[in-house]
Amino acid sequence: MTVSFPWPADAVVDAHLHVWDLSVSSYSWIPPGGPLHTTVTAERARAELTEAGIGSALLVQAEDSDRDTDFLLSQAAAHPWLAGVVGWVRLDEPRQARERLEELSAHTALRGVRHLVHDDPRADFLALPQVRTSLAALAEHGLPFDVPDAWPRHLAATVELADALPRLRIVLDHLGKPPDDPAEFAQWHAVVTELARRPNTVAKVSGLHAPGRPVTTEALRPVWDAALDAFGPDRLLYGGDWPMTLPHGGYQPMWRATAQLVAELSPGEQAAVLGGTARAVYRLGATDARERNE
Repeated sequence: MTVSFPWPADAVVDAHLHVWDLSVSSYSWIPPGGPLHTTVTAERARAELTEAGIGSALLVQAEDSDRDTDFLLSQAAAHPWLAGVVGWVRLDEPRQARERLEELSAHTALRGVRHLVHDDPRADFLALPQVRTSLAALAEHGLPFDVPDAWPRHLAATVELADALPRLRIVLDHLGKPPDDPAEFAQWHAVVTELARRPNTVAKVSGLHAPGRPVTTEALRPVWDAALDAFGPDRLLYGGDWPMTLPHGGYQPMWRATAQLVAELSPGEQAAVLGGTARAVYRLGATDARERNE
């Protein structure tokens, strides 16, 4: 069922969308035989956004590899509705990271960098000196850094990173993956609130699907209220996290549940969550690397 909301399509940016091609990359984290173990095309993603009334999206890497990033950049070049790419560089090799960033600077679609910290065996990844050096280079290029699935292993480390590199814009994906357990939820809320005190941080309202958690407005409300309390609407970004929602009902149920919460805000606050903050953080209106760095 399609539900209409009062926002024009060109006002809304989905700040967290995936596409992948199993002939290009292995995506070893995808369980074989499941609904995600298939090539997900930009055309298929576009159909979901069109049904939701959303005009553009930001592609986000799904594998820590150059080939995945190159694939995403090729997709952005082929599809104008893709506003940009959050790719990957090897952060634990600073020289290699700098060389890759220089190479990627030719691609105006590159708008940020992410590393799958939750899949990395190093619990101290964000504190490694070589990673900090690479992230400082990222800041020099005017590119934000996305941190996915940070709870529980990397959320406190993200606070430390924000303090160590105040010029680096840090994007907390999926609100850090808040837990359902009440005691853990309270701990998550405390750390997220601490992170939000750092002005160089923002957070995505995305990836809130979880086994056993209903995809409804009321089920999402405690997390939404906590995020609003911590960051305020001007530092929150909407992300649909397609196709990760496939095992949880698909794109539309999560979009409707989230959009109903956003609709309770003032018009200016709605505009920030649904596109304004994404455009500012990822410099989506910029046309070249120099403009992105200003």
